[in-house]
Amino acid sequence: MAYTIHAHTRPPSRVALSGVGQVAQRARPTLPGLLASLSLRRPSRRADMSDIPGRGLVGLVGLVARAAGSGSDSEDSSGKRSSSGVSSGVRLEDVSVTFKNHQVLKNASWEVKKGERAGLVGVNGAGKTTQLQVVTGALLPDSGEVIRARQQMKIALLHQEFDVEPSRTVREELMSAFSDQLDIMKRQEAVQKGLEECGDDMDKMGKLLDELNELTSKAVDLDVNLLDKKVDIVMGEIGLNPETDSDRLVASYSGGWQMRLCLGKILLQEPDLLLLDEPTNHLDLDAINWLESYLKEQDLPIVIVSHDRAFLDALCTKIIETERGVTQTFKGNYTEYVAQKKEQVAQQWTAWEKQEKELDRQREIVRRLSAGANSGRASTAEKAIEKMKAEGTFVEKPFVPRKRNFTFPSAERMGRVAATIEGLTHGYNGRTLFENASLEIEKGERVAIIGPNGAGKSTLLRLIMGREEAAEGQVEMGEHGIVPNYFEQNQAEALDPEKNAIETLQHAAPDAKLNDIKALLGKMMFNGAAMEKKAKVLSGGEKARLAMAKFMLTQGTLLVLDEPTNHLDLPTKETLEEAIEAFEGSVIAVSHDRFFLKRIANRFVTIENGQLVDYEDLEMLMKKNKGEKRKMEGLEQKQKESQKSTMKAKSKMSKAEKLALKKDKAKSFNTSAAGTKGKGAKRK
Repeated sequence: MAYTIHAHTRPPSRVALSGVGQVAQRARPTLPGLLASLSLRRPSRRADMSDIPGRGLVGLVGLVARAAGSGSDSEDSSGKRSSSGVSSGVRLEDVSVTFKNHQVLKNASWEVKKGERAGLVGVNGAGKTTQLQVVTGALLPDSGEVIRARQQMKIALLHQEFDVEPSRTVREELMSAFSDQLDIMKRQEAVQKGLEECGDDMDKMGKLLDELNELTSKAVDLDVNLLDKKVDIVMGEIGLNPETDSDRLVASYSGGWQMRLCLGKILLQEPDLLLLDEPTNHLDLDAINWLESYLKEQDLPIVIVSHDRAFLDALCTKIIETERGVTQTFKGNYTEYVAQKKEQVAQQWTAWEKQEKELDRQREIVRRLSAGANSGRASTAEKAIEKMKAEGTFVEKPFVPRKRNFTFPSAERMGRVAATIEGLTHGYNGRTLFENASLEIEKGERVAIIGPNGAGKSTLLRLIMGREEAAEGQVEMGEHGIVPNYFEQNQAEALDPEKNAIETLQHAAPDAKLNDIKALLGKMMFNGAAMEKKAKVLSGGEKARLAMAKFMLTQGTLLVLDEPTNHLDLPTKETLEEAIEAFEGSVIAVSHDRFFLKRIANRFVTIENGQLVDYEDLEMLMKKNKGEKRKMEGLEQKQKESQKSTMKAKSKMSKAEKLALKKDKAKSFNTSAAGTKGKGAKRK
């Protein structure tokens, strides 16, 4: 069964063509007349992408079309919908997949339709990514069907790593989604140039005209003349200004804005189904909030794989759980799924216990009466046991995930002050991150450091750890019993690829006993042969758990964590949260995971205008950010209106009028600056 990659789609907002140029018959006319009759225009310079390296879809967007005639499509070759099809989206029916004698999926069945946003959840290795691969066609199941709403269905996949070309401009990056259209435009220019140079060679002219006619027909079908308009529309949808942002380099944007560009490229393809694979990794809170709001406005079917519980809560209309290869669908978001699952498990325990009591009673009858005059009753009991064990009626014992309890070493012997920052001024390449900032962290405080990407969160942690030296001011650990334990961002990638799990922990803690190391690895789901696997062959989730085990084995009274939850599955996150809550020392954490921060932190500090500002809780901070956003949007709108009203007449102003306008602008700027001025880190 073949699958092809398509890079041409319709725009998000369909724009109708007013007409199609007519092609005149070829009866030895003059070359200018021929070109005029074709009603051809040179493509706009803006849309010419011939000099852009690596045109077309780049890793980020995989538009996967089902092969024509595939039996699992829900439309036949005539376009009619089959009786077993789905009205929109996709459905998995009894899909099973086995890798190396290990069954990853067992009769997995679920569906996502237009207007639905389904969250795929399960522990690392449960088969979530496998299901995405089955949906896109990258992996063929051993059995079962993938039923799509129609043939040539376009499926877009947004990865956690946003694949963009930094050297392109914003418009060039968005235009790269139109690889087929751009190839046609490039060929049209080459053919037109050939016509201009063919002279009196009418045979060559005829072939070129035939090709040009065919290219023109394709260009009309693919709306080539509307590419710029489509890009303008999408730029507005993702929060960019076509007039001011088109020529900016992609490299000048943060990760959150590059994510928007990736989404824009997907929207230009107008997919029938959108798959999101850990989209919130590496995004700051503002970018995640924007992504949530934007996805809520889309009505196409969406499937989300994420370990961000707050993200799943905000978006999902259903949760698809994968447990031991079996899928089950729950209505509602993640929190509602957890409540339903808890109730379901409680009911299953009750039914299973009742069943076991009845089985014990029947077995006792068989044991006592299998011989003698009452053997008939024993035979009846045996039939009752067989009936209870029959498929479809037998109640399985509820699955109890292995509890991964662990705790950090005791931190009783430490002073009152864990870390102190006084008059910190620091930055890079002329950009100031901190200006006369101050902060004090005491024993028992669990501080969440919050701010947009690039604000200096990781820099602050490195300054506290002594990995960098402050340009001005002091950043010091407490004097009494402060032993830092540092979990760096992307620490999983820093593992020695040639060391196995046991060797990794032995190298980190040479004095640790082998039995203690194996016990800790067991808690992190490394059992038996898995402990002997080298880091280079571990999955992303396994590397994350091994890095966390390495961190857990290290003594410390001050935990410093930089994005510790990246790549951790939900059970491991919950275990880490419990351990941090029970830790008696101090904690400084940077994370984009709101659920994690709400649970572990008792103090929230943001980086605002170079200052470290305290907030009572995360909700208060989020509300404040929304208010600031609305305020700034209002100021921007007023400034735009003011510019529009004065732009035309400015050249005719007198010197006095221009001076008055300049004063008004200065006054407006000072007012807005005073309203957003940062505060010192004072406890509230």
